Amino acid sequence: MAKKIFIAATRQNDGKTTISLGLMAMLKEKFKRIGFIKPIGQRYLVEQGYNIDEDSFLIEEIFGIKASLKDMSPIAIEKDFTQKYIKNPDKKPLEKQIINSFEKIAQDNDLVVIEGTGHAGVGSVFDLCNADVARLLEANVVVISEGGLGRPIDEILLSMPLFEKRGVKVAGVIINKVKQEKYNKINDLVRESLKQHNLDVFGVLPYLKVLDMPTMAHMQDEFKAKFISGSKENINRVISNIIVVSSNPPTFLRGAKDKNLFVLSGDRNEVIKYLLKEAKKRSRPEQFLGGFIFTCGISPDRSIKKALEKAQIPSMVAEQDTFETVVKMDEMIVKIRPEDKEKIDMIVNLAKDYIDIDKILSAV
Repeated sequence: MAKKIFIAATRQNDGKTTISLGLMAMLKEKFKRIGFIKPIGQRYLVEQGYNIDEDSFLIEEIFGIKASLKDMSPIAIEKDFTQKYIKNPDKKPLEKQIINSFEKIAQDNDLVVIEGTGHAGVGSVFDLCNADVARLLEANVVVISEGGLGRPIDEILLSMPLFEKRGVKVAGVIINKVKQEKYNKINDLVRESLKQHNLDVFGVLPYLKVLDMPTMAHMQDEFKAKFISGSKENINRVISNIIVVSSNPPTFLRGAKDKNLFVLSGDRNEVIKYLLKEAKKRSRPEQFLGGFIFTCGISPDRSIKKALEKAQIPSMVAEQDTFETVVKMDEMIVKIRPEDKEKIDMIVNLAKDYIDIDKILSAV
């Protein structure tokens, strides 16, 4: 019978998918056959004619899992799903669908990673919160919480009664995204505090800002914009710094770092020329100039476009004005994608360095 690990969290965007990805990489070194399932997904894409949760698709692409994508993502919460359920509540067909898909995944694997959705109570509105799904699949839970001291401990302890009420065992906890400058203190105190509540800590991971930063390909998806230059390799490089050009050069370069993305109207030809010259002065131009977003639907003139194409600098034209562009960027949630090789390697190394996989396996 396959072993099971249910990955839950105290809130959305705490890093369940990141942790699941890292765990999968480590577990593949210990088990020949590993499966993955996200029983209930809120963000989905269409693959093979089905609505598939994007996290299931990510894991399948990265690890080449041989399973039906539909079984890896049995329930995708489509528009109006909740309204329809409230008007006609019946969880039995949903439970059957989850169990059937899980059994198909489990029968060919030695271990299955089960990823939950949001915090412990997400899905309660249609009678299938994370605690319900963990109970349904008879799986022990690993809870992920975002770094800090008071808040993660409070939120972990707040979620415990729901799991306990459903008869689900919480095997332990992983604390994610702890600020580097506070890491040693928080690592010690979190472990001490949770030990007082009889909770094991399987890992405390430092925050890497780069994992939350977008690539130009992410930007294209967000803005539905059109690339006017850039190679496939360059558009998937991570942007480390974003500069809104609101003054003349060299004033705005005071905030420049590595892999800068410059946001400006496409008719500011002199500024674009200036930045291209600055990039050429560097031994590695791509380290300085990560890309351009030209706002207001305005493209640079033909000579500049040719220069951008020659240099293969990722550049796109967005229809939004500069203010709208900045607001939209600030609200972006950057999800890992199969082509984000740089980030995936970082996540795997982070997990190997900070998560005690043997301790997890002995507890699930």
